[in-house]
Amino acid sequence: MMDHLIRTLYSLLMWAAQPFLRRKLRRRGQAEAGYLEAVEERFGFYTHPAEPRAELVWVHAVSLGETRTAGILLAALREKWPGLRVLLTHGTATGRAEGASLLRDGDVQVWQPWDSEAAVARFFAHFKPRLGLLLETEVWPNTVACAQARGVPMVLVNARLSDKSLQQALRMAPLSRPAYAGLAAVYAQSESDAQRLRMLGARVEAVFGNLKFDATPDAAQQAQGRAWRQALGQPVLMLASSREAEEDEFLKHIVALALSEHGHPAINTIAGAAVQILIVPRHPQRFDEVQALIEKHGLSVARRSAWNGAPQAADVWLGDSLGEMALYYAMSDVALLGGSFAPLGGQNLIEAAACGCPVIMGPHTFNFAEVSELAEAAGAARRVSDMDEAVRSARAMLARPSTQQAAAQASLAFAAQHRGAAANTVQALAQFLKD
Repeated sequence: MMDHLIRTLYSLLMWAAQPFLRRKLRRRGQAEAGYLEAVEERFGFYTHPAEPRAELVWVHAVSLGETRTAGILLAALREKWPGLRVLLTHGTATGRAEGASLLRDGDVQVWQPWDSEAAVARFFAHFKPRLGLLLETEVWPNTVACAQARGVPMVLVNARLSDKSLQQALRMAPLSRPAYAGLAAVYAQSESDAQRLRMLGARVEAVFGNLKFDATPDAAQQAQGRAWRQALGQPVLMLASSREAEEDEFLKHIVALALSEHGHPAINTIAGAAVQILIVPRHPQRFDEVQALIEKHGLSVARRSAWNGAPQAADVWLGDSLGEMALYYAMSDVALLGGSFAPLGGQNLIEAAACGCPVIMGPHTFNFAEVSELAEAAGAARRVSDMDEAVRSARAMLARPSTQQAAAQASLAFAAQHRGAAANTVQALAQFLKD
């Protein structure tokens, strides 16, 4: 009775919040036009023809990272079931743009429905998915309840749940517990994730590891990155997937280190050796902002989008492209992990490891706690307390090529050791995809 009352109140809140969501989308659309595309889909109104029967497998990947993970899973699913038709949904513009490349004939791509009862009901009635696969963390109360009512099994794959998210969910237990308990199955990334998910009533059937380990970094990008680094003839230090405030702090410490060593801000010379600085922001709408910040420090910038066949000489290279992290990691001798130097939970370091790029991470990696700990234990990553220590640790690694090479080999071995989640997930999903 109480759970029903709480979900009713939640549903009223989600209904009342729709005008604010529209306003938010208009505001975000000023920076990223993708948010203005097909807005009505978010509220359950579609131009696609309604599905005549239950055939589509719904895969929800909210943002860019989850969409890339979905690509790994979809490749494995299509290998086993070549005729699979997919309904692919997202919450962010970058996720939707990336997801377009995953579509095949017969697939459909729309926005994730807003979690109001009406929007979700229209979504299920229109597309009639036979199965729902939610990537990593996306568990919505009305969505799960509507799926249960229609007999559509919902499975959380590559599932993770941080301590922080667990505590938030427990504070809303009358809402979160029925949602997690309503999932048909959960396949967790780690045993720690599994334990936390079980505390919310989730049916954790297996721990398969992280699907991202099964990604194969683009070979052409890696070859190009290595060729450019070799032609440069000096090590490259990257700040990878950086977030707000991290670039400024990074540049302050780089410039201060150069001043302490040379008496002038020659950031391309650290510890007596030439070093190239590369910054790759996490969000594309911040590319111009980060360029302005670099120039504010009195440094020259060369943007990836302006390179004509080869990197241009500049104090700082700015990676302002999407889908080229394999290129950037292959170019770099060491990467500082963005999102980990502010309390944002860090970013995934698996692609860096697969490209043989050692990582230095800050204290905040709670979104990827298990993989960060494993990488540190394997010698593929180092933990530091703040940005100052990170810059100094990077300098020490770049000054000792043998140390960098050992960390690079440890990174490759770490990535290879943990593959196999995709095959295990596909095998487990067979119970839901029987003809």
